[in-house]
Amino acid sequence: MEHMMRALILSLLLSSGAAGAGAAQTPRPEDIVKAEPVSLAPTQDGKLDVTRFLLVQSPRGAALSAEGTHIAWISDITGSPQIWTMPVSGGFPDQLTYGSGVDWLEPGPSGHWLYGADTDGDERIGMHLLTIDGNKERTIVEKSPAFRSFGAWSRDRRRFAYSSTERNGTDFDIYVTDVETGQSRRVYDGKGGFYAAAWQPGGDLIAVNETRGGGNNLHLLNAATGEMTTVFEPKTIAEYSSIAWKPDGSGFYLSTNQSSDYHEIAFYDVGRARLETIIKPGFDVGQIALSPDGRYLVWTTIETGFSRLHARDLSTGHDIPVPKLPSGTMSVQFAGERPMLLISANSPTTAGEVLSWDMSAKDVAARVLVPTDAPGLDLSQMVVPEPVRFAARDGAPLTGLLYLPTTSPDGRKPPVFMRIHGGPSAYATPGFSADIQYYVARGIAVLDFNYRGSTGQGKTFEQLNDREKKVDEVGDLADAAEWLRKSGRVDGTRIAVGGGSYGGYLTNQALGTYPDMFVAGVSIVGVSDWVTALEQASPGLKAADKLEFGDIADPKVRAFFAKLSPINNVAKISTPMLVMHGANDPRDPVAESDRLVEGIRANGGTVTYLRFPDEGHGIARLANRVHGYRRIAAFLEDRFGLSR
Repeated sequence: MEHMMRALILSLLLSSGAAGAGAAQTPRPEDIVKAEPVSLAPTQDGKLDVTRFLLVQSPRGAALSAEGTHIAWISDITGSPQIWTMPVSGGFPDQLTYGSGVDWLEPGPSGHWLYGADTDGDERIGMHLLTIDGNKERTIVEKSPAFRSFGAWSRDRRRFAYSSTERNGTDFDIYVTDVETGQSRRVYDGKGGFYAAAWQPGGDLIAVNETRGGGNNLHLLNAATGEMTTVFEPKTIAEYSSIAWKPDGSGFYLSTNQSSDYHEIAFYDVGRARLETIIKPGFDVGQIALSPDGRYLVWTTIETGFSRLHARDLSTGHDIPVPKLPSGTMSVQFAGERPMLLISANSPTTAGEVLSWDMSAKDVAARVLVPTDAPGLDLSQMVVPEPVRFAARDGAPLTGLLYLPTTSPDGRKPPVFMRIHGGPSAYATPGFSADIQYYVARGIAVLDFNYRGSTGQGKTFEQLNDREKKVDEVGDLADAAEWLRKSGRVDGTRIAVGGGSYGGYLTNQALGTYPDMFVAGVSIVGVSDWVTALEQASPGLKAADKLEFGDIADPKVRAFFAKLSPINNVAKISTPMLVMHGANDPRDPVAESDRLVEGIRANGGTVTYLRFPDEGHGIARLANRVHGYRRIAAFLEDRFGLSR
């Protein structure tokens, strides 16, 4: 009844503007983006165009070939994400792929890469085997309407496991593919989300994660027989991640918060079915990795968003020195059969580079394999954020990363953009961000904010927004705005808010809940109606959503999220907005933004809508990103009263 009443009220709101221009159908022709070719606008009064920041090329998804002779990575320098490679010894990068874009990259069997690619962001992935020089390509798993997720290689790289909804379009089953024949075999029928994580060296056991809201259950699947054995399925939700098998296959290292608020590093002995904690870092763990010979254990900790690298020689039990790295974020992986650690490091002043650390060498140093390409941009002038902490109204510990401009264009305290991350299982990170650095260069401060439910701050904080507790999230944005006003470091009368995905939802919610608090809002691929969003979400999200949000088919759950939806307050949104969405979004369907925009227009509000016909959940193509962020930058500068 409540949902029907809400739909009736919305219908009346929309029809009330039928006599005016606001009643035009959404999307309008002018909403559909036709991005112009990428070009650099001239520098004006020493101010750089946002395009120059977006053209910074940070190598993503880097991988070393099985032989250790070549390195490959993904870059969108040509306008869409493609694979590039070069010899580890150095040389000129070669582009290997030329299609509509690449989603991920893995080192394949000797002399090959494996990559996955969808079509215009639809997340339906085909898998392809590519020779190391890019001259020959073979499709291993044909693209289909199914959703797929790559899992793990067998140690000899003759087989790999992946998850797919091929069977019924809803549940993720486990498949094993023979690379030589290209034949895939379904070895386990899942119910919900089951994902292969790590394959036992020399054996048939595959560690499998089962989605469980903000955590997961952990199982062992026998790839030969299809038998699944549960390892961990606790009453209270916990995480079991970053599985790293010992070379003899007797057990594996992992990161878990099963018995603590923060992650601990433990070892699970398969034969004895016993878990033993070996390291208590005192922080959440970002990742762990084990050298191929089993001697070195490496892990990263998350310290107010910043990554810190640690290493231990398991033969002695002692921690060892690590290379000095830029202050920012990092991911790590071992490559080939040597103790060679590949480090993808990203910071505001390096903007992403790939390094290698030979742990068998006496010298504790990391060598840059792939540098960042920053055409015409002095990265040394980028702003490194300051971690900040403050309490919410109920005492919850809120955090964020505060970026402050070095100068003010109008001589006043800077306006501030409150940036809201997606997820919500994510957190603000201090890597190079083109939009943040551009805003700061233009005299705009940025608070990259961690609301309740963000990860990286322990299990208790992450669970503060589960199910019915989600009503408290939007208050965190108001408390952050109040903290900014009282800090004396920014202009508290000029605060804008914006974010993508879940951050887009919170932006929509905040503007309807607090109509007079912000001067502008930027919503990217955000939810406006939780009922339709949860019903129409992709299978991967539904598997997690049912546990974190509840079953939307349950009348009580449905009524709760119907009431929570931002569309209820669309008539209260008086703050000018810019809304951006990809038409092929399988996670938050584009109808979510269509509905929001139409409601705002029907009520006489001010909204700019950028609807990209060739994008999905996010904006991937360079030309579209340039178009979108130019519009966002101009919108914010106008709302802040800054001259361009």
